[in-house]
Amino acid sequence: MSRAFVKEDVFEAVHELPDKPISPHPNYLTREGFEKLRTRFAAYQAKYAELSGREELAARQELAQVLRELRYLERRLQSAIVADPPPTTDQVHFGAWVEVQDLQGKRYTYRIVGEDEADASCGYISWVSPLAHALLGARVGEVVSWKRPAGEVELQIIAIRQ
Repeated sequence: MSRAFVKEDVFEAVHELPDKPISPHPNYLTREGFEKLRTRFAAYQAKYAELSGREELAARQELAQVLRELRYLERRLQSAIVADPPPTTDQVHFGAWVEVQDLQGKRYTYRIVGEDEADASCGYISWVSPLAHALLGARVGEVVSWKRPAGEVELQIIAIRQ
């Protein structure tokens, strides 16, 4: 196809990406989570410095993504509330590791963390998740009910640690 009939600026245009959504919940973080967020912010600042002087389309497109991430991370850092764990572990609390057992005897371990820290593959669950809501405040030996779309599950608290 002849490029004579194509506007060059359409191919060269790079628009600012819309902001990532921000949760309406308080932005609680563990101390480790806050440090990881700061590290991510610094990495994106370095990426911004690397890309900002380049004119290639691919670099400008990547820069738009970097700028969106920087805006998001800056807002999350500004709103961060670092929640240090309480001195005792007699109840499930924010930042705690919780070992539970289901009725079939399977054991699972979860850590209740901030929304930006959540990573199910590591057992990190957001404090606003239904599972965390079921666990928060429970004590060792108690049975809690986790309401899921697939049905309710009862879990016994086996251990709580920092």
